[in-house]
Amino acid sequence: MIIRILGQGQYDVADTRIDELNTLDTRLQTAVDAGDTEAFTAALQALVGTVRGLGVRLPDDTLVASELVLPGEDSDLEQVRALLTDEGLIPG
Repeated sequence: MIIRILGQGQYDVADTRIDELNTLDTRLQTAVDAGDTEAFTAALQALVGTVRGLGVRLPDDTLVASELVLPGEDSDLEQVRALLTDEGLIPG
């Protein structure tokens, strides 16, 4: 699956890693719902870092539709809150 991290490019992550990403997404959603800035920052860094670690970065000149879009690590709690759905940032 192709995941875009805003401001950082696209990464190709194996579909088999979706459960791992969903676990991190749930932690992020919990922190946002609680308004816990410290937990939010840690959860967002973990999610974005995991995508970078698991994925293969696509060249900047490659045009591929992203299946998921994640905020960059510099996003604040309110910016991420606006992006969340009932399923978090990652459906499933």
